[in-house]
Amino acid sequence: MKIGIYGGSFNPPHLGHMAAARAAVEALKLDKLVFVPAGDPPHKELAPGSPSPEKRLEMTAIAADNLLLPRITEVWDVEVARQGKSYTSDTLAEAAERWSGDELWLLVGTDMFLTLHTWHEPERILELAGICAFARRLSDDQAAFADQKARLERDYGARVELIAIPDLVEVSSTQLRECLGRGEGASRLAPAVYGYILRERLYGTDADLSRLTIEDLRRVSWSRVKAKRLAHIKGIEETAAALARRWGADEDVMRRAAILHDCTKYWTLEEHLAVCDRYGEPLDGLERSAEKLLHSKSGAAMAKYVFGQEDVVVETIRYHTTARAGMSLEEKLLYLADYIEPNRDFPEAEELRALAYEDLDGAVAMGAWLSIQEMEERGRVVHHNTVEAYTYYTRGKRA
Repeated sequence: MKIGIYGGSFNPPHLGHMAAARAAVEALKLDKLVFVPAGDPPHKELAPGSPSPEKRLEMTAIAADNLLLPRITEVWDVEVARQGKSYTSDTLAEAAERWSGDELWLLVGTDMFLTLHTWHEPERILELAGICAFARRLSDDQAAFADQKARLERDYGARVELIAIPDLVEVSSTQLRECLGRGEGASRLAPAVYGYILRERLYGTDADLSRLTIEDLRRVSWSRVKAKRLAHIKGIEETAAALARRWGADEDVMRRAAILHDCTKYWTLEEHLAVCDRYGEPLDGLERSAEKLLHSKSGAAMAKYVFGQEDVVVETIRYHTTARAGMSLEEKLLYLADYIEPNRDFPEAEELRALAYEDLDGAVAMGAWLSIQEMEERGRVVHHNTVEAYTYYTRGKRA
């Protein structure tokens, strides 16, 4: 395999880092790209107030995930876990053991490339890995790049590739950190990374999570889920908004419910139970053992107690998975939006989409019936709320 090693302080990981990563994957035809956040970088002191290595690791993992290259990208904690200074030569030696026999490439930007010969054990670095260098700014001196390439090849027998970044994003980490403290800089970060910064109150942001704008609510919620799920969440938000316009519900309420409905989707069973127990969210026996059901309950608790949402949003999230008899208008809309958003593809999808705009209760009944069939086919217990919803809405009752 051909493996890229991309180290840095990632303080924070921004769109410039992500653009460079994409360019390297494409230019070198990498089979794997490994982000390595520095623990205690030897070449510079981290800025005062910088997040802990663990938080920089978490941010980097979010940025890597948002590249949507799941079989290629990963984040390695080797330097965060290492005691003392994080020397690249030691990291590459461990990489050579971990990926024995594979071809290693070290990714470096302008400043690092032009000073590489002054690093700790440069000969060891250049023996273990090829160098993939890229400019970080349009103004970077290309002649200096060519001269350094010639020097490393001549003096060390190095393998050096100079690559261009097609979608170059010029970002100064120092300036970005200053901007974040003023409530600016979001456009230089993946939305989910900025959401993580807000929810962890990094770089002086000090956000009140119970008073977020709808745009920041999206970012914070997206920071809690895998990037592959964002298309689904965005689809539900737009579908819920369209249904709200059709049936006379508050579009803002439906957007906020849709944004938060899956915010605990990737939690462990223990995390779900801890939050539900902490906030007194009632659970029955089936719910206490089923993560698929639990995320609607823990999500409702988070919506109310962390994000300060009103009861209509909380209740809408609480029943979006199972439905129930006697649902509110908003509950019906989110339940159906989850079923019919554009990324859903099942045999009855188009029929259910059409019905949701013509006969709301009939659509809820159809959705509940499809859920019952699916659970029975899988040999799983159907939640009583779903059975009761199907019975209620097939009897012609109206909420």
